[in-house]
Amino acid sequence: MHKFTVTLTKEFEADTAEEAALLMYQALTIEPAPLDYLVRDETMTETTLTLDRKYADEFAGVDHTADPGNW
Repeated sequence: MHKFTVTLTKEFEADTAEEAALLMYQALTIEPAPLDYLVRDETMTETTLTLDRKYADEFAGVDHTADPGNW
């Protein structure tokens, strides 16, 4: 199994870093999940991905921990 760092970026106008983080948290709880990500693997290779909403929603609806390929 490989390790990846997944980053999403959204700009906010805020008075402090904490407020900006809280605005991001708020957005994640009330808006649809973001589709644009920056993914970095353990070799520090970066890839920009834009997910298809339909496919991402289908994937999110499945319990992948039950997949023997994940054991």
